[in-house]
Amino acid sequence: MAISAGLDEHFVRAVELIYHAKGKLITTGMGKSGHIARKIAATFASTGTPSHFVHPAEASHGDMGMISDQDVILMLSNSGETAELHEMIAYARRFKIPMIALVRRAKSMLVDVADVPIVLPAVPEASDVGAPTTSTTMMLAYADALAMAVLELRGFTKEDFGILHPGGKLGQGLKRAADLMHKQESLPFVRAHDVMRDVLLVMTRGALGCAIVLNEDTTLAGIITDGDLRRHMHGDILNQPAHAIMTAAPLTIPPTMLAAEVVSLLNSKNITNVVVVDDMRPIGLVHIHDCLRAGVV
Repeated sequence: MAISAGLDEHFVRAVELIYHAKGKLITTGMGKSGHIARKIAATFASTGTPSHFVHPAEASHGDMGMISDQDVILMLSNSGETAELHEMIAYARRFKIPMIALVRRAKSMLVDVADVPIVLPAVPEASDVGAPTTSTTMMLAYADALAMAVLELRGFTKEDFGILHPGGKLGQGLKRAADLMHKQESLPFVRAHDVMRDVLLVMTRGALGCAIVLNEDTTLAGIITDGDLRRHMHGDILNQPAHAIMTAAPLTIPPTMLAAEVVSLLNSKNITNVVVVDDMRPIGLVHIHDCLRAGVV
């Protein structure tokens, strides 16, 4: 409650500075504040704002070169008097780099020099020892609020997050059918009038447990699966035409369908593969094994 009550005009100015920056967001801090600053940089970077952490003690030994006059600096300090920040402050003033300060003490050096000073509520630490606990938690919460506000301004979506986060669970679930599918050149295509003797050879070579049946105009006519073969395993099946065995007008999906939705569909219909179409022309096929290999379950 104390933090939300403090989301005032300073918060708005900080959001606008970060959003309109032509360069990066540079975060910095010493000690526990530095650990929080690292996390903040990672959060901004993964939500569409180029950002990285610069250690204040290393900055004066060459790492100042990581900071340009197009950037914005977010400085974290509990006391607002952190000596290691002095060189970075001087550098920022010299090159007119905007500074946002996130501090706990209103009467401090950092508040005096920052373009946007943000003073956290005067809430005691969790113990009388004074180890940074409450203060660092508030820093993290406030900075996350900044990141979410900038994210909203950018119109940053789950799909955007998936692009920047392809290795995570969410990123995998945000893959599209087009990212998983077997593409057109590798698909087991047959024609509606092809005899099943030839269709079986195509199914065997394709190793996908099916054959995709096309009309003369290359639109989708149907699909022949292992299940269709078992259901028609009587009479002279080898000399039957594909259209006599196929499942006509099978279930299809667009290439833009989310991978997580594809898995849900396959499970709900109790099938192992589905044809991907564009204007009723097959362009791919997704097998449940493709989803499993991609980590989408």
